[in-house]
This record gives sequence, structure tokens and C-alpha cells, in this order.
Amino acid sequence: MLRSICFAAATVLSLVLGACTLVPTDKIAAPTEDYPPVVFVHGNGDTAALWHTTLWRFESNGWPRSRLHAIDVPYPNSRDDDAKPQAGRSSTTEHAQFLADEVATVRRVTGAEKVILIGNSRGGYAIRNYVQNMGGEAFVSHAILGGVPNHGVWANDKRPNSEGSEFFGNGAFLKRLNAPKNSAGDEVVGPVKWLTLRSDNNDKFAQPDGAWLGIKGTPTAVNFDAPALKGATNVVLPARDHRETSFHADAFVAMWQFITGKAPQTRSIPPEKVVVLSGKINALGIAGIGDFVTNVPLAGATVEVFSVNADGERMGPAAHRKTTGSDGAWGPFSGSPDAAYEFVISADGYATTHIYRSPFPRSSSVIHMRPARVAHADRSAASVVTLTRPRGYFGLGRDVMSLDGKPLAGVVVGVAGASTAKVSLASDAERRVVAEFNGERIAARAWPVAGNHATLIELH
Repeated sequence: MLRSICFAAATVLSLVLGACTLVPTDKIAAPTEDYPPVVFVHGNGDTAALWHTTLWRFESNGWPRSRLHAIDVPYPNSRDDDAKPQAGRSSTTEHAQFLADEVATVRRVTGAEKVILIGNSRGGYAIRNYVQNMGGEAFVSHAILGGVPNHGVWANDKRPNSEGSEFFGNGAFLKRLNAPKNSAGDEVVGPVKWLTLRSDNNDKFAQPDGAWLGIKGTPTAVNFDAPALKGATNVVLPARDHRETSFHADAFVAMWQFITGKAPQTRSIPPEKVVVLSGKINALGIAGIGDFVTNVPLAGATVEVFSVNADGERMGPAAHRKTTGSDGAWGPFSGSPDAAYEFVISADGYATTHIYRSPFPRSSSVIHMRPARVAHADRSAASVVTLTRPRGYFGLGRDVMSLDGKPLAGVVVGVAGASTAKVSLASDAERRVVAEFNGERIAARAWPVAGNHATLIELH
């Protein structure tokens, strides 16, 4: 029988009530060996950067930064057909082998016998494949899967030429993963402790109707509980979307309690006095050809960081400037936890990309970024500002949000499934554009498309 636990919002909040006094991370003196290394695995087309708020929450509750590791799969997108090589994409075997290599590195560096694995979406496939089929069972104590389509995104034959996809519930890959492991019919292997986190009905990839697959009105043969696994602890996070099942504070609370057996001290992220940011610039395509995302370092990109005021205006010259080498590294940059920043990326073959961000309360080494290219559909506009929410989607009726004082274009009623929104401006005159989302406010300056500029606002 599947064991399901429903975490209502009030219940989740009650887990941390009473945590009135926070102990600064640098004052916590628990031995490092008391904290196993945690390896975070991102999803399809994503990057390690999506985990930075989760890393902050672990740190804020005393987990040593040196014991938190987020991997960056070079080619993060799955193949259309898992059995057929495809440029710029990875197979299920390549994906799991990359994870296996990273776990081996973490174990060697830390001296730890076992690690904890936490994965979002496709990242959960790599975790399950590694544990079940590549010997990972001996090296993993806990495996946490957020929004992982464990029984497929669809499980019928209504999508032509898609039978070889790793996301096909009746395909060879998932059938092998989900085959019963014992007489009880468990779908997970022990002694690893397994946790799945899923939405109640707001995960775009766990829907009985194929609307988000482009086949509205066609049954998918999967349901809202498709991420749950027999033999695991299965937790429901009401109203959370596909990405929020991994990156939301509610998800962190469930993770922490599963690992430690108690509630975290805090869901919030107390600031550090000095913030040091670093990461890498990643390329689009292969050798400059193609617009598909990769996590391959981009050499020769110049990165400038400007402090900006409440209107998105620069408050002086660049506080940091660096041209990336072969490793794509753009940092380190020492900043203030109270300052908002504009990151400017210039590279051959790309638009000059302006990325506006909220203040960073804590340090992070996974602030990875990509320069953009101006989309063909946007070239006729004077300027275009894109709002992006990498760690979740926009939900009408659930979220309070606006872009340039207006509702977000393209965000529809129903299941939260859009993570970007744009506003096109008729004038190329630089002016303020403000994005607001559930209390996070970011002001940007619109830059002209004619000058090959791309303007992005990225939410934490």
C-alpha cells in the first residue's frame, strides 16, 4: 500500500512555530561528520543554480556549506528517444553515470561512507537508476524525489513517435525502474530510505489530461499521484507546482524532517554579514550553434556586476568585472546582503544580457547564468523584458504577481505551468519596469532590442 501524508499549509507552518531565536550558521559548532554530504540533482533542462535557495535553508539550520553539493549535468535535456544518440542531450545511462561519478568524488573528498540524494523531476530518474542499477544502494542513506514523474508524464500511445522517451510510463526505462523489488511489490530498493514529494493536483506533469503536453482533451493514463512510489514515504504538498515540490520552503521542511526526524529551526534565510557570489556562465547550443540550453562553460564571456537602486538604476561603476576562462567562472564577487544587482553578460554570438536580481542574503557558488539571444518574435519590439521564475511556476489565484503594473501575459487559469512572462514596450527609451511576485519586488531597466540587448528579471 502506498503511504501518503498530506501536508496542509497550516501543518507545514506549525512545524516551525516557536523558532523565535535563530542561531547564526557561523556560531553552530556541531562536528561536520554529524552531517552527511547532500548531493542535489536538477531536472530536465535545468542547472545547479535552481538549488541555491534550498542550500541557503539547509545552511540556515546548521548544515555545513562544505557538505552541500549541487551537480550541473553538461547536457541536461533528455533525448527524444533514449536509445538513439542526439546531439546536446543525455541518455538515462549517461545521466545516472554522471551522478555516480559526482557521488564518488564527494565521498572521496569528504571521506563520508554514504550521501543523501535530493532530486527534482528528471533528476529523480538519475537517482533511482544509480541506486537501483549502478551500485548506488551501498552509498546512499536517503533519497528524496521532488515532483519526479515516477510513472511517466503519459502512459498511453496517444503521442506519436514518443514511445522511446524516458518519460513514457510504459516505456522500457520506467518499466524497469518500477518493477516490484520484493513480495510486497515495493518499487524502491532498501536499505535506502525513500521520500517522494508531490502536489495534490497542481503538477503540470502529473495530470490525467494532456493539455500541458499539447494534446488537450486526450487522457494521459497517469494521475495526480504518479510521482508516488510503493514502499516510499509519500508526502503531498497542497497547491505546490511541479518545481515547488523541490524548491519551495514547504518542500525543504519535509526534506529536513525526513532526514533528521525533527522540524527545522527555521524556514527563513537569515543574512550573512558578507556575501560572496560565484558560479559559471553556461553556453547555448554546441560551439555556438543552436539555442538549446546546456551547462557547458562558456569561455570569453565578460561579466559585469552593478549595484542598482529601487528603480533599477545603476549606483556607480561596475563593482565587479571578469572575462571567463575555459571553466566559465565569473566570480568570486563580494557584495552586500542588502544590495540588488544587475548582471551584464557580453559574449560573441549572444545578445548583451542584463539580468536583474533581488538581494542575495547569503553566499553561493552556484549562481550559474546563461547569456540570451533575442527571439525572432521579439525583434520587431523596441524593448522586451522577460520575467522568469526558475524555482516554480506562476499560479493565477494562488500568487500575487505583476509585470510593469499589469497581469502576467500568457499565464492562464488552472494548473500552474508557465515560468516566464514578457512585456513588450513600444519605445526604446530606457525606463523602469517592475516585477512583483509574492512579496519579492525587482526593478529593472528596459534595454533596446535594436542594440541587441536582452533584459531579464529573475526571481529567487
